[in-house]
Amino acid sequence: MRVIGIDPGIHGGLALVNICDGGAPVLVDAIDIPVIGVKAKERVDVLAIRAWVQQHRPQHAFIERAQAMPRQGASSGFKYGRATGAIEAAIACCEVPITVVEPAVWKKTHHLRGGDKEGARQRALQLFPSAHALLARKRDHNKSEAALVALYGASL
Repeated sequence: MRVIGIDPGIHGGLALVNICDGGAPVLVDAIDIPVIGVKAKERVDVLAIRAWVQQHRPQHAFIERAQAMPRQGASSGFKYGRATGAIEAAIACCEVPITVVEPAVWKKTHHLRGGDKEGARQRALQLFPSAHALLARKRDHNKSEAALVALYGASL
């Protein structure tokens, strides 16, 4: 089964995980959310997401539930929500079913605490050792979280 995990937001990540019966899961591909524009005009490139999804033809997508962060300003919250909606729309236009997963639940499954971004990257490297090139940089934590969301979702 091929599933997508999504860490939403303008600086989030997408990950495609292949899960075979009896075999170890494989991280096939992981990308940062593609964006167009700069600074205040930065937005999700929905056409690039659509092309990526169509290339990989997943059977299901799992997205972390979007929520406002403490002390996040109205403008930042709006930008995050807009990005999340654009990502969901791009996936839905590809006719891929989407399931929303709770951040606390998938993180608990992988023994992660709160906003430990580096911990998520290290956990993904443990679970997907052959994908080191995709998750090599510290700033690849969003792709790592997306991979963990996909793995959690596939276990549902």
